[in-house]
Amino acid sequence: MSAIENRIEELGHRVPAAPKPVAAYIPAIRTGNLVLTSGQLPMAEGKLLATGCVGDGGLTVAEGADLARTCLLNALASVKGVIGDLDRIVRVVRIVVYVQSKDTFHDQPKVANGASEFAQAVFGEAGAHARSAVGVNALPLDAPVEVELTVEVAD
Repeated sequence: MSAIENRIEELGHRVPAAPKPVAAYIPAIRTGNLVLTSGQLPMAEGKLLATGCVGDGGLTVAEGADLARTCLLNALASVKGVIGDLDRIVRVVRIVVYVQSKDTFHDQPKVANGASEFAQAVFGEAGAHARSAVGVNALPLDAPVEVELTVEVAD
């Protein structure tokens, strides 16, 4: 097991098997020293962990943040499927978090912190990244959160 996977286990989680695509795309692709993932949903063992909006009577911000962390774990699984060993990640470059929410909800950054803080806990300084937190009115399968990840990898 890689040092990164050991660190993830120390934090109380594990890298799952990469989720299967739910449409016509591949989970991750490498170009040069970058690996970009497709949007990853909060899936575990082939099932969506929650549905609906975050905030305004739906899921709480804390629940959304937990789901964003799950999405990041799935993104890391997809990266592992391309590079084989997560220890080859030298930098988390960018995380994009989409949050299904109503027009009156404005805490998308707090939801996105679930993914961002976890990346930094796992990778240390190399986990500091650029980020967007975007509110949307719908996501695939009625998922509350979707995460895209870009990492730089060593050859």
